[in-house]
Order: sequence, then C-alpha cells, then structure tokens
Amino acid sequence: MEAQNTKKMPMWVFLALSNIHTRRGALLLIRSCLVFSMYCIPWSQLIVDNAWVTKLFLIEGWDWFVMMVPMTIWYWCSLKWMDKHQAWQPVV
Repeated sequence: MEAQNTKKMPMWVFLALSNIHTRRGALLLIRSCLVFSMYCIPWSQLIVDNAWVTKLFLIEGWDWFVMMVPMTIWYWCSLKWMDKHQAWQPVV
C-alpha cells in the first residue's frame, strides 16, 4: 500500500511520513526506531559489573533515548492516522 497525500492530511503526518511511500516502509521505520531506542539506554551505567557491556554500549547519557521515544510515538501515531483514514493506496 502506498501513501496518498490528501488535502485533509495533517502537516504532522505528512512530515513524519513524507518519504515513506508504503505501510511496510512505515512499519520498518517504527521497528528500527524501537531497536535504536533500546540501544540508546545507557546500559553501561545500569550494568556496571560487565566489561563487555561498557564496550558494546557507548552511550553514557539519556539524551538520545529521551529524543527517540517521542519520535517513535510520532511515527506510530502517523501510521495509525494513515490507517484510520485509509490514506494508503494499494500498490499495483
């Protein structure tokens, strides 16, 4: 299904999914944001006893995680808006 830009589409939905043309692409974007959000948790501060955790997870602050969570929610809400208003076109 491909995205169809309509005049009733809110700007926040258009900005979130402007270069995402399919529902599958939007789901891939949301999944990758979820994975990256989990990586952005400062695991090295939470698990201090393991040396491999410190080497694998280099992020030391909550900045990236705090930024990724609202972005993921924004993409999810945009996907739900597209689904609710049937704004996806079938790909032929």
